[in-house]
Amino acid sequence: MEKFKLKNGMTVVTENKTSESVAIFATIKVGSNYETKKTAGISHLIEHLLFEGTKNRTAQQISNTIESIGGEINAFTNHERTSYYIVVLKKYIDIALEILSDIIKNPKFDQKTIEKEKKVVIDETKLFKDDPKLHQWDLFLNNLFKKHPTRNPITGTINSIKNIKRNDILKYHKRYYSSNNIILSIAGNIKNIKPKVEKHFGKIEKIKQQKRIIPKEPGNIRTTKKEKRKISQSYLILGYKTPPRKNKECYALDVIRAILGRGQSSKLFEEIRTKRGLAYHLSVHHEPSTNYGYFVVSVATEKKNITKIINIITKEIEKLQNVSKKDLKDAINYIEGNYLIENEENKNMADMLSFWELIGDSNLTKTYIKEIKKITEKDIKNISKKYLNRNYTLTIIEQE
Repeated sequence: MEKFKLKNGMTVVTENKTSESVAIFATIKVGSNYETKKTAGISHLIEHLLFEGTKNRTAQQISNTIESIGGEINAFTNHERTSYYIVVLKKYIDIALEILSDIIKNPKFDQKTIEKEKKVVIDETKLFKDDPKLHQWDLFLNNLFKKHPTRNPITGTINSIKNIKRNDILKYHKRYYSSNNIILSIAGNIKNIKPKVEKHFGKIEKIKQQKRIIPKEPGNIRTTKKEKRKISQSYLILGYKTPPRKNKECYALDVIRAILGRGQSSKLFEEIRTKRGLAYHLSVHHEPSTNYGYFVVSVATEKKNITKIINIITKEIEKLQNVSKKDLKDAINYIEGNYLIENEENKNMADMLSFWELIGDSNLTKTYIKEIKKITEKDIKNISKKYLNRNYTLTIIEQE
């Protein structure tokens, strides 16, 4: 891995590997957590708008240039970042860099397109609300966090999207899409990359970023929130606030996630699905970021099974106090194998580099497995007791 800065202050992180392809991520260090009530959803709206044409290309020309050479172009927005990426054959890297830099530097933001795309985002917001598999996450985070902006939906609200003005978009783009607020991560078969990156991204303006004030979030407390719907399944999430990614306790929580929910061999899958057939869908997530984190178990089941499943989840968490050496070893081996296999794909590698650079240092990707292998039975016992106790947040979307 190599990391360097352009003359304008942009951070570039690269991973050179033998491959026929190359993946390029331009990650803007801004997401829904940076928004005000008035501009809620603007990060996601701008993500949409950047594909709708630049001063040099139409929307059709942007997509066709990449897709006509067999490439992929896309983007996503979350609470802390907005990432735009292109994956192409290595021989087309110059084209990819040119397109990616163009959509970031030169968005058109014409009024007609803004109004059109607002309607698209509002439709997407309604879709999230209608689909309990998606809505359950907004419901959960809004009840887990009391003050931290992660409690707010990434898509904003219908009202906030309707009221965002073109001038709001121009100001927001100018403020955050600056060279010192962008991480460019590239993975794949790359040679002589520095002058190419400097050529395409070197003229992006540098703007001083204001320091963010993050409200102090209270600790975990026991809370339950229910919604009733005319649906055939019920959806529950049981979870906790946990530390940010750079906190070393996160490594133990990664291992705990693997013990409880890594797949069909995990403790919760075995107890809930294999032994009792109480659910088809079951997942366990540990999501630590820049200044927050959460650990959750998500299950879709029949309403009559909810109490039984909650009891199974809490009992399996309590059993972590007596985790066996075999369970610990299996979980660590799973994380190592999964980490290395997933990151053989250039897109995953470039995404991972941008994430770790966002939270503080992409060099931590080199030591991640080493830190995982340090975790002991004592760490699992102490960390699970500290964070994964009876003070959980429970959200349920249940059948009427």
